[in-house]
Amino acid sequence: MKTCFSSLRRGLLALLVLCALPAGAHMGLPETSNVTLRREHPEHMLVGASFGAVISLDSGETWRWICPEGMEVGAWRPERYFWLKGGDILAATGSALVRSRDNGCTWAAHPFFKDTWVTGLAVHPTDEQRMFASTGKPTSGNSLYRSHDGGETWEPLLPVSPDVRYSAIHLAPSEPTRLYASGQEAQQMFLSRSDDGGKNWTRLPQSLSEFIRPYNLILMRVSESSPDRLWVQVSDQGFTYVLESQDGGATLTLLMKIADVLVGVEASADGNTVWAATPVYLYRARQGEAPVTLPRPEGNACATRVGDTLYACGSSWVHDWALARSRDEGNTWEPYFGLHTIQGAHLCAEGTPVQRTCPQRWPQLADLFGAPIPQTPGEPSPDAGTSEPLPETPPKKGCSTTADLAPTSLLILTLATLRLFRRRTSWSP
Repeated sequence: MKTCFSSLRRGLLALLVLCALPAGAHMGLPETSNVTLRREHPEHMLVGASFGAVISLDSGETWRWICPEGMEVGAWRPERYFWLKGGDILAATGSALVRSRDNGCTWAAHPFFKDTWVTGLAVHPTDEQRMFASTGKPTSGNSLYRSHDGGETWEPLLPVSPDVRYSAIHLAPSEPTRLYASGQEAQQMFLSRSDDGGKNWTRLPQSLSEFIRPYNLILMRVSESSPDRLWVQVSDQGFTYVLESQDGGATLTLLMKIADVLVGVEASADGNTVWAATPVYLYRARQGEAPVTLPRPEGNACATRVGDTLYACGSSWVHDWALARSRDEGNTWEPYFGLHTIQGAHLCAEGTPVQRTCPQRWPQLADLFGAPIPQTPGEPSPDAGTSEPLPETPPKKGCSTTADLAPTSLLILTLATLRLFRRRTSWSP
């Protein structure tokens, strides 16, 4: 069991991390945020993070960093990546639809969506040529879109309208012609369902009359085993609610009430166990049981299930691992890596954006993590170029003066204390 001194020490370390973050970095602790395994190649893993992404090509034995500048995603962080069996990696960032064709070394935004925001992406489970996307930029033309050629070209499935904003799109793995989307028009939040692969859609308005001022209705997941079972989130009065439908989105019932922001929802193969991840904890609801807060991860969480294995993000600042896996639904965890074990920038061919931009940025981040500094020129790799000479470290921004430091100090020490002593127990299923 960790002592108060140890946890407060981590809080002070986190303060130093924030002060040392490179210019342009997101405020907040560097944390992982999602995990993706390549289809039919589980030895290839990609972990999204607040500082870009971390990639492994050897079943998690070694991990390397992809900087956000090399990914050209800016301040937008994808909630999920799709790593196709052919090798392409795609993600809806919330702004652009980005793609890499060379294992994460070169990324490009699709020009078709340059005037709107891509809020969701769904890929057919067996035919990767079939993809669907949702857009939701305010005052811009939005719709649901379909691609028959692996995302090269797109066509709208519904009339493009600036009055509608779509927040997500998913297909039912057990019946891929069943599609769901969530959206909003004026003050009306709704789910939409298609039973014929997107040709025709039925809008399912959600009154949410049991809430006072509900907002942010988002479709989170469709069951692997039943096309009629799905989960959505909605926010109200400082809480996030996980709602479940077992009738194809016609009605919603309360599953969890969480006093935190929701990061993601995952479910077991039969749909009878559901995990809800927040920036602090991972919650679990089993059918017939009261929801519980899992003791790990703590300080940061995400959840992705592949077969019988549950992968979760964690916080290296709290319990030393940034990614772990569980084979007992989250009761125990086997760590995969902590931030201090990242080996350096992703090894890419010379001239690729990641090779040009990331190696020179790695030493500063590695110093924060306590990770190796840096990879050396000529390090063996079948497709790697040499690292660029390291520039002098630029003056750090964000904590350069005592006046700048004080608010951040209070924030981090407060967070550390809250994580020590506070457990959220506000459940009302």
